[in-house]
Amino acid sequence: MTPLLQGRIAIVTGAGRGLGRSHALELARHGAKVLVNDKGADQPGAEAQAVVQAIRATGADACAHGADVTDPQQVQDMVRFAVERWGRVDILVNNAGILRDKSFAKMRLEDFRLVMEVHLMGSVHCAQAVWNAMRTQNYGRIVMTTSSSGLYGNFGQANYGAAKMALVGLMQTLALEGERDNVRVNCLAPTAATAMTEGLLEQPVLDLFDPASVSPALIALVTDNAPTRTILMAGAGSFEQAHVTMTRGICLDEAELSADAVIDKLDSIADRRGETVPATGFDQLRHEAAKIQALRSSARAAL
Repeated sequence: MTPLLQGRIAIVTGAGRGLGRSHALELARHGAKVLVNDKGADQPGAEAQAVVQAIRATGADACAHGADVTDPQQVQDMVRFAVERWGRVDILVNNAGILRDKSFAKMRLEDFRLVMEVHLMGSVHCAQAVWNAMRTQNYGRIVMTTSSSGLYGNFGQANYGAAKMALVGLMQTLALEGERDNVRVNCLAPTAATAMTEGLLEQPVLDLFDPASVSPALIALVTDNAPTRTILMAGAGSFEQAHVTMTRGICLDEAELSADAVIDKLDSIADRRGETVPATGFDQLRHEAAKIQALRSSARAAL
């Protein structure tokens, strides 16, 4: 049987260890040629070099590149390097990340900015570097690494959570803009025991969350038949999907419209029965316009 990613060219950022390493190995196992990116990967003894060797030992093709994803010029050089070596880039996995956890009251703005730079702007730099070429070749698969910390919040991770939720917004829009050109963009929300999670949980629990148990979800997001605009969650062999939803809510006529009325009806507004997943941001406008038009039509009919 032909491997799922036979002949595809992939870039994985932050791939020297942890999830990135696992993703790179899994992509190669499914037939992709992989550029293993990690800051400083071109230095002797770098972890990324070991990942490349592990991939080559299986008979697959791989190379390393040490671009810092916060530097757009280095990212452009990395993409150019991949294209010169293999002719194109089909898959981009934005995995590079750091933690600077601290409660918001104690967090330095420098640490907030740094986390945003690596997670959000690093993904922006990489996506922009491959975007037009993917559109021209009418094929591209981009995965953003989001997190439950962004989707649902986590104490002490205001910077990390903000960056990870921003990536969901980036994914939503790029998926819409890339759809016509077969550029599919998704988010992966992993739970894995990596250097970033050391000390957060007891070891017996961490042992359940091998990064290798997440990477099959990544493959599902980068194949020819991959979805787009999907937030796929994965950890310990468990898989879920997250959605940003909109409740049916309420509509107030002019006589009722007041802050007091909104406060009184917050429970009704929050009622999740009949909630929807909007196709675009304009669906909020359409939904609200339809409700007020229906309310006014009903009022006129009652006269």
